[in-house]
Amino acid sequence: METKDLILGKAKFEDWRWMYRNVWSRPETARYMLWSVTSGEEEAMERMRRSIEWQKSHDAWLVYAKDNGQAIGFAGVGEIRPRVYTESGIALGPEYVGKGYGKQLLKLLLEYCAASGGQEFYYSARSGNLASKALARSCGFVFQYSEQKTDPRTGTPYESEVYKKTL
Repeated sequence: METKDLILGKAKFEDWRWMYRNVWSRPETARYMLWSVTSGEEEAMERMRRSIEWQKSHDAWLVYAKDNGQAIGFAGVGEIRPRVYTESGIALGPEYVGKGYGKQLLKLLLEYCAASGGQEFYYSARSGNLASKALARSCGFVFQYSEQKTDPRTGTPYESEVYKKTL
């Protein structure tokens, strides 16, 4: 799958360096996610092995920049009920934020789910993640509700906002 600037593809082991450099080692990328920063190359290689296994049985991909072929993020979706999908995580490295890539990526995921028979799509964002919430609204999502959650990394409570779009 691809957009004007991006390609979604299944992870390959050799991508571990780019994912480590562009995404997994970046605190600013992990800030609103449910994963912790990867602390070294050995850990990045193991993380890539787990990613490859996960992607074998899930609708999840790495995001590659067309201009340089680097792995710059990841994205995934899941069917939570028949014909109802949700994102299962979308992240781009900080150098790739603010370039319209998030919008291209989310629209591609929506097209994928619609082509798979999806009728609704849910998108979640932490209340403090202004960029993610703006992305949802720019793609036509409508706020549905907020819920209190706990960050499993820190035990800190946070508010998650859930948005919906009819496909």
